Amino acid sequence: MIRSISTLAVLAASLAPSTAIEAAGTPHRRPNVVLLMADDLGWGDVGFNGNPTIRTPHLDAMAAAGLRFDRFYAASPVCSPTRGSCLTGRHPSRYGITSANVGHLPAGETTLAEALGTLGYATGHFGKWHLGTLSKTVPDSNRGGPEGAEHYAPPREHGFDSCFSTEAKVPTWDPMLRPRGVGRNTWWDPVSAPSEAEPYGTSYWADGERVADGLRGDDSRLIMDRALRFIRGASAEGLPFFAVIWFHAPHLPVVAGPEYTAMYPGEDDYARHYYGCITAMDEQVGRLRGTLRELGEAEDSLLFFCSDNGPEGQAGSAPGSAGPFRGRKRSLFEGGIRVPAVAEWPSTIEPGRATDLPCVTSDYLPTVLDLVDDRPEGLVEPIDGVSLRPLLEGRAFERPGSIGFEFNGQLALIGPRHKLIHVPGPGRPGDDRPAEGRSFQLFDLIADPAEGRDLADDRPELVRSMASTLADWRRSCAASRRDQEDPGLD
Repeated sequence: MIRSISTLAVLAASLAPSTAIEAAGTPHRRPNVVLLMADDLGWGDVGFNGNPTIRTPHLDAMAAAGLRFDRFYAASPVCSPTRGSCLTGRHPSRYGITSANVGHLPAGETTLAEALGTLGYATGHFGKWHLGTLSKTVPDSNRGGPEGAEHYAPPREHGFDSCFSTEAKVPTWDPMLRPRGVGRNTWWDPVSAPSEAEPYGTSYWADGERVADGLRGDDSRLIMDRALRFIRGASAEGLPFFAVIWFHAPHLPVVAGPEYTAMYPGEDDYARHYYGCITAMDEQVGRLRGTLRELGEAEDSLLFFCSDNGPEGQAGSAPGSAGPFRGRKRSLFEGGIRVPAVAEWPSTIEPGRATDLPCVTSDYLPTVLDLVDDRPEGLVEPIDGVSLRPLLEGRAFERPGSIGFEFNGQLALIGPRHKLIHVPGPGRPGDDRPAEGRSFQLFDLIADPAEGRDLADDRPELVRSMASTLADWRRSCAASRRDQEDPGLD
């Protein structure tokens, strides 16, 4: 929550002319901002990263027209923590969202929606929320209802004017209905006969009300329908807009409609539905880009796309691809956290660019605040992300500092070239000691992106230095958690 911002300041911000931003020598108004995110999409699941099978023409066009990130990281190898980092600029260990369905976004955190709302932006969330429950009165999804009331934290209480959101996952086709099948990885066929229809158990909520009708067909289309309605409304009123569009695809259960599965003949059922729901999602990215051009908003709209973590399942048995990288979802090896990512902003980003500088979802908030020339009073700190504005504008940029990670006893620190990682064995969780008693691995991500050669024995001084930096960062996160528990403490 942003504190100590007066009503007069908010009113002045909403009525004042937009601040000019110098980008590539051309002043423009504060940009519209759209954060797009796929769910469990692997680094290798898109054409712009070399996938030869899955059709993603609109994402590929977005990458060709903008900036492709070759070393972009989700803040966590699972969904909820990454989503919190996108909105706060902070690692979720700072405020207790350590895994999926754990904790909720605290009221004391400053979100990007809150910050931009004070500047007159229309703000909307569409799709998967997963940062708290959406109902205190009726059972819903994983934790919604009276028993999970302590985790009630809907988008509208975190700065979003509009929302069309679910607490957690839904099927990627007919999202309110349970697909046919008996196992986690065998829910393929959509329900056709009314007699077969069973509720999946997770609802869409729009501005506090449960949505009951109009929820058949492709889930990504349903999300984009609402997002485009919001964008058209903001554009018609002359308001800059901040839209968070978090697709469910390709999170299990993956179900694709017949027109999409037909695109992948010869594949097994899992792959046809997995690939199909990705192509259906890509189609909606194309709708968004086309609508922005139609409205005359494209030039001044900054679009980011990424995934929340690596692909689900085991390599060889699940169709998702981590590309050449080691590990998958739930792992701090590269395949679990290095995700496909692009940014497009026609007025500012030169087309056809790529970068191998390490960037992370925590960078969204400081980047956007830098672009709108605003650092709101009461912004909760420390911020883990850094502003990528120079990178977007084509200026010289080197990331100050490293990127820290912590998940389920795993620890990692990523610098410009090297990565330190600790993966505990049974009964050996991570701790705060810098190196003693700890099994660290060290990898050169430039020479060895697949993390095949451990350099820890060859570079002991670098291991000690990076381990010390990692321990300092963990202590900082622990201090932030204590502040959340007792804000009165200094």
